[in-house]
Amino acid sequence: MESRAGTKVWREYNAAQAGRPVRSLCLDAMALAGPGGGRQAVDLGCGAGKETLAMLDGGWRVHAVDSLPDTRKRLLRIVPADADGRLSIEVRAFQDLRTLPTADLIFAGYSLPFIHPDRFGTFWAVVLAALGSRGVLAVNLFGHRDSWADIPEWNFHTEAQARRLFAGLELSKFEVYDADGQSFRGPKHWHIYDVIARKP
Repeated sequence: MESRAGTKVWREYNAAQAGRPVRSLCLDAMALAGPGGGRQAVDLGCGAGKETLAMLDGGWRVHAVDSLPDTRKRLLRIVPADADGRLSIEVRAFQDLRTLPTADLIFAGYSLPFIHPDRFGTFWAVVLAALGSRGVLAVNLFGHRDSWADIPEWNFHTEAQARRLFAGLELSKFEVYDADGQSFRGPKHWHIYDVIARKP
């Protein structure tokens, strides 16, 4: 369970995200996956719900996962009426998940790096096991040169390590961002891998 201080920070972050556009990584993954047509998607770390809403609008059934206690209330406040029956919500920390629905699209926008490194491998196996045939997986990972890489509770990867995570999948995108920029809490150096992969 997250500390109260951590929960407060993430709530403030989600509030600040409310006005941003849908992440381009999610849109690119949806384009690769094709029309939703009632197929299953998973949004890991759904946060402000921007990508959950985009997938619902694209005709997907969405299983949205986040650890914040107000996740259900936040999502139900923004989903359209015609999404009834197509949205399932799981309020749970990633490290407590043992299974996910089999999905044709799995998106994790800036959420996986915050898993403890001791738990990351186990959770990654859960994600890969949930990816259906020809399923699309889109994630952001943090690289080892990121300003936050000295935080022991979060996970970071060299490019070689990151690429090995997708062994056996078809890489559609593997872009590296390595530059100074802004974060919710101020300036920092970002080292990020934006990855879209497809199961054969």
